[in-house]
Amino acid sequence: MSKRVLTTESGAPVADNQNSASAGVGGPLLLQDQHLLEKLARFNRERIPERVVHARGSGAYGHFEVTDDVTGFTHADFLSAVGKRTEVFLRFSTVADSLGGADAVRDPRGFAVKFYTEEGNYDLVGNNTPVFFIKDPIKFPDFIHSQKRDPFTGRQEPDNVWDFWAHAPEATHQVTWLMGDRGIPASYRHMNGYGSHTYQWTNADGEAFFVKYHFKTNQGIRCLSAEQGAELAGKDANSHQTDLLQAIERGVHPSWTLYVQLMPAAEAADYRFNPFDLTKVWPHKDYPLQRVGRLVLDRNPDNVFAEVEQAAFSPNNFVPGIGPSPDKMLQGRLFAYADAHRYRLGVNHTQLAVNAPKATVAVNYGRDGLMATNSQGRAAKNYEPNSYDGPVETGRPLSAPLAVNGHTGTHEAPLHTKDDHFFQAGELYRLMSAEEKSRLIANIAGGLSQVSRDDVIEKNLAHFHAADPEYGKRVEEAVRALRED
Repeated sequence: MSKRVLTTESGAPVADNQNSASAGVGGPLLLQDQHLLEKLARFNRERIPERVVHARGSGAYGHFEVTDDVTGFTHADFLSAVGKRTEVFLRFSTVADSLGGADAVRDPRGFAVKFYTEEGNYDLVGNNTPVFFIKDPIKFPDFIHSQKRDPFTGRQEPDNVWDFWAHAPEATHQVTWLMGDRGIPASYRHMNGYGSHTYQWTNADGEAFFVKYHFKTNQGIRCLSAEQGAELAGKDANSHQTDLLQAIERGVHPSWTLYVQLMPAAEAADYRFNPFDLTKVWPHKDYPLQRVGRLVLDRNPDNVFAEVEQAAFSPNNFVPGIGPSPDKMLQGRLFAYADAHRYRLGVNHTQLAVNAPKATVAVNYGRDGLMATNSQGRAAKNYEPNSYDGPVETGRPLSAPLAVNGHTGTHEAPLHTKDDHFFQAGELYRLMSAEEKSRLIANIAGGLSQVSRDDVIEKNLAHFHAADPEYGKRVEEAVRALRED
């Protein structure tokens, strides 16, 4: 069998890939060596800007299969029949670290699913926690800056991390999650995924429901202690990537069961918690989990850069029957995610294979831009309306309209009866076993005790006291003991 011929980018055969062309045996190199120049120029341009958040990621392909009838709640086609399968791509990630960071660190994990449906792509962008640190997107850049490397020291600083949390009491619930046992998953396969935000489903009769997504791992929850995480990160920075890759390669296909919580839209205004507050959960006793289907990952990407690094998820990629809610963080992300991809990958990033719809063809009037490949034919016009049989709008909104009222301006979220920053954090603490509480206290105290300013420590301690008196007392004692050592 003859070997394939190595070529330049333009397809010309390469005579020598080991020696550059020169003026004589020991002479200077020649500008006419097109292969050398092309090779070096391409190498200089191989990297693209990494994601500001969720930079370090892993991904895999698979499918989602409907197991239970939910047509009474949504008319989304990919959820329309028991047994229906839809191809998916799922990207896992850490949040705060850079592309070169380690997998086994204490950090939330991104859990982003792209459903390649027959009505276009639906992106569900969430985390492995059901809540988040903040509830208004205007705080997001400041929050991420506080968790990233300090401009002067070039490293993550406990002073910055805890100072932001000291001024963001709404973060107490998520801090309790992060510092607890689930803060370091043993692998991507052994953690849950959540849509985190509140979304909207609409059924065929136009009835609207608010929905939260829960992907429960079928492998069981497994987590690492702080000591185990540090040891694993030191041994193999790519531990979670390695685990996912090898499991799928040997035929052990990880899976998750999707459940949803559904709230009739009319109940939202009077619910005791603000149902659109990303720092809060809906207790299951109020809105029980309802099973929807099963997600299975069974194929690794062929090229991590092309398919994981260039995968672009955006929560504004909806399909008929699914839409947004008034969740402020979600509303901000509807813009921010897609805009980040336009910056990193270009305005035509949706034409990349991993991002392109599978069962439908994107037909619109967008043209040109960097790396445009979809000309849509010589007769296709780039304006609308037109007289040339161009694509037209359906006139049917994807989801039910959201009711709005009031005056423009900056507003605090509407108050509900249990809308304080600490109640649910206290509830979570009280659910923990004695051993879980002890590990939580140790993790918090280990970080908080490194803070240099006493006032920042006191503000954080006040949050834990407000969540639960025992919680606050134990953190305070643990911090004091470490600072007196």
